[in-house]
Amino acid sequence: MEAEMKYIYTVYQEGSFSKAADRLFMTQPALSIAVQRAERKIGMPLFNRTSKPLELTEAGKLYIRKYSEIADLENELEQQINDLSSLQTGSLRVGGSHYFNAYVLPPVLTEYMNRYPGINLQLTESDSHDLLNLLYEHEIDLTFNCSAHPKDSFIRRPVFRDTLLLAVPEIYVINDHLRETALTTEDIIHKKKHLQPETPGIDLTQLKDTPFLFLSAGNDLRLRSLQFCADSHFTPQIRLQISQLVTVWHLVCSGLGAAFISDFLVKPDTENVFFYKIASPQATRIFDITMSERHYVSNAMKAFEEIFRRWYGANLAD
Repeated sequence: MEAEMKYIYTVYQEGSFSKAADRLFMTQPALSIAVQRAERKIGMPLFNRTSKPLELTEAGKLYIRKYSEIADLENELEQQINDLSSLQTGSLRVGGSHYFNAYVLPPVLTEYMNRYPGINLQLTESDSHDLLNLLYEHEIDLTFNCSAHPKDSFIRRPVFRDTLLLAVPEIYVINDHLRETALTTEDIIHKKKHLQPETPGIDLTQLKDTPFLFLSAGNDLRLRSLQFCADSHFTPQIRLQISQLVTVWHLVCSGLGAAFISDFLVKPDTENVFFYKIASPQATRIFDITMSERHYVSNAMKAFEEIFRRWYGANLAD
């Protein structure tokens, strides 16, 4: 019964018998037979096999909902038992974007793993939309999200802040005014000029002939970037759309085009790039540590949040 439930849930997740079979390391005919056997016991089909990807029937929706409830109870029992060990054993599944995993989480992960070597820490990397889906499906325990107006029921607590800048390769800074108002790496990292009220924001219309790099659809930063342009009555020339912010940043550094980026990406060795303040409330992003309201909050999760706040609490309070 347990194996059949896992098989059916995997088919639901993948939307395909062939993809589910690959994930389960079994043949597609064997998987189909196992699912059909479960359907005969139930007395009705669980999947509409004429749709691609596969869709659940009403019976299938009920089956998956009850399976999720059972999986939640099993996970909660395991975590509560692990909590009795005072963080000597247990697990923690953290989800983050490439930007967050590479630029924000490293010191937190290092301290956490050094302090709690008995905790099995797993790190998943994806975009923000997929991470929320994984959280809903309880494939991860927590993630970070900066949706300005979330419409979900997740538990959210603010833990981190960054500020968006416009990064422009030096080759596109072609007039004196742009050069005079530009901020340097030193201005961003040490002087924090982009956070000072007296620093003027960029007039985007000055960059009407500059190619831009944008994040792909579904990303919060893309929505904010489009809003910056709309507020300035400016239509950007989008040369390329990319799924990950870190990739955008590296392409800016290579001179491919201008882009809206996080100030956390700017490092002392950054060369040949100028920065501009964006005079908009949307330029400040508040990231929430995000957990499912149906998920038991284990001691491993609480300890992770505590360490994260020690590293970045001052950043949020500035």
